[in-house]
Amino acid sequence: MAVSHSIKLIAAAGLLAGAGAVLGHGNVTPQPVDTGNLPELGEELLAENPFRAGNDKGNFHEEAVAVGKRAYTGNCQNCHGIEVVSGGLTPDLRELTEWDDEYFIGRVTHGTDRGMPSFKRNLNQNAMWAIKTYIESVKE
Repeated sequence: MAVSHSIKLIAAAGLLAGAGAVLGHGNVTPQPVDTGNLPELGEELLAENPFRAGNDKGNFHEEAVAVGKRAYTGNCQNCHGIEVVSGGLTPDLRELTEWDDEYFIGRVTHGTDRGMPSFKRNLNQNAMWAIKTYIESVKE
C-alpha cells in the first residue's frame, strides 16, 4: 500500500512539474496590435519589409519600430525573450540570418509545427512587418 501511495505522489509531482514547464513557455495567444498611422498594406502579403529604411514606405521606419516593439512585447517576447534576447529555449531572432523577409512573413503568418502559433487571424501584415522592423532595429 505504501508503494502505491509513493508512486501516486511521484506521478503527481511529475505532472505538476510538467504543467509548470508548459505554463512557463508563456502566453502564446496572439494579442491584437494597434498599428497607429502606418499605411495600410492590404491583404496580399508582401515579400519585402516595406518599413525598412530606404524601402517604399521607409519614411515610416521609426513609427514601425515603435509599433513593432509593442507588437513584439505582446506576441513574441514570452517565447523569444525581452528586447529580442532569447533565454535559450527558442531561437534568438537577432541571430537568424536565414530569416529573410519572405521567410519571416511566411513563418509568422503560418506558424510552425514546433509550437509557434499562426498569427494570420490576429495580426495584419502591417503589424508583422512592424515586428520585423523592430527586430532589425535591435540588431543594429
